[in-house]
Amino acid sequence: MSGSRPLEAVIFDWGGTLTPWHDVDLPQQWRVYAREVHGIPVDAADMPAEDLAEADSLALRILEAEDRAWRRGRTDHSSATLEDILDDAGIDPTHDRHHLALAAYRGFWEPHTHTDAQVRPVWEGLRERGIRVGVLSNTIWSRDYHREVFKRDGVLDLLDADIYSSEIHVVKPHADAFRAACDAVGVEPEAAAYVGDRPFEDVHGPQQVGMRAIWIPHSDIPVDQQVAVEVTPDAVAHELLDILDIVDSWSEA
Repeated sequence: MSGSRPLEAVIFDWGGTLTPWHDVDLPQQWRVYAREVHGIPVDAADMPAEDLAEADSLALRILEAEDRAWRRGRTDHSSATLEDILDDAGIDPTHDRHHLALAAYRGFWEPHTHTDAQVRPVWEGLRERGIRVGVLSNTIWSRDYHREVFKRDGVLDLLDADIYSSEIHVVKPHADAFRAACDAVGVEPEAAAYVGDRPFEDVHGPQQVGMRAIWIPHSDIPVDQQVAVEVTPDAVAHELLDILDIVDSWSEA
């Protein structure tokens, strides 16, 4: 076990961990955005071909900018924001349809953001055990957006601290991301555990700073997002509720 001190905090990944894993049509997110910019209904079938082509070209440009950002994250661990990606794609944020397009983009993602039903009982169980609850997510979205999701789903009141890569200079597995999360919940890394679904980011990352790592191996992570790494998690949770049993077993050891 990576840590030997009593556990004081459990920090969670977001996408694919606190939310169920979904296979998402990633190009479609930007088609929705781009068609709204051009005033084209997403299901339009009778628009001029050149208008559709122009919108689809914009969507591809943004998708490529986003891919570049995530690839940088996997190689040099630098972070990015949604605004960075749109700027890289040449988007004018003062365009009169930009905010409508952002609303359409968020509407596309909304069904994929719902918090797993087991989150509240797990977080309540941790709190009852005197263990703080945190979130550390690799994301291009803002803190406000994520907190709106947690508030919508009725779990924000149980969250002690949250850190998002969009507001710091690095993404997981960079050590600074995990140190920032531990600082946010007010514990030393050796007194914290991290829960996530990706071996590179969520097992290797926290273990390198002395945190314990709980792996949830239920996500079908695309091959182009995987980074090969030899790691052994401190525990495996096949569902979120398993975390309470894991925490209890550590306290009895």
